[in-house]
Amino acid sequence: MEKIASFTVNHITLLRGVYVSRKDVTPSGDVITTFDVRMTEPNRQPPLSGRALHAIEHLAATYLRNHPVWRDKVIYWGPMGCLTGNYLLLSGDYESGDVVPLLCETFRFIADFEGEIPGATPRDCGNYSYMDLDGACDAARRYLHEVLECITPQQLVYPQ
Repeated sequence: MEKIASFTVNHITLLRGVYVSRKDVTPSGDVITTFDVRMTEPNRQPPLSGRALHAIEHLAATYLRNHPVWRDKVIYWGPMGCLTGNYLLLSGDYESGDVVPLLCETFRFIADFEGEIPGATPRDCGNYSYMDLDGACDAARRYLHEVLECITPQQLVYPQ
């Protein structure tokens, strides 16, 4: 059986960054761009806690799906099983640099968020109590300041 594309990325040298993971074309000709929003260096830095990543998921998905410019292009935001980042799927043909300003806004929103996490109720979420808002804010703040606000070309294209 062939490896899927995401398992062919060199995780040994992968940095925190924003990468185009894939581009798919639907039968109607629409392009869907999948972004790898890598928040920790795989196998070299500790993964995010599941609780913090779950809170990030709720906050980012809510922010993105309410964004005045991007909301109609957002298909999906969700965590990676390896707990090192998230996937963002957008309708359209984009490059990594195209979404850095949007991700800066999103992670600033998460870093500064106070109050009740959207959708964190027994009615709205299958594991509503599995959240860590403080951990999410800290992780978002680090990613925003250490990666997004000073991103380099090396952090926008997968290593070979």
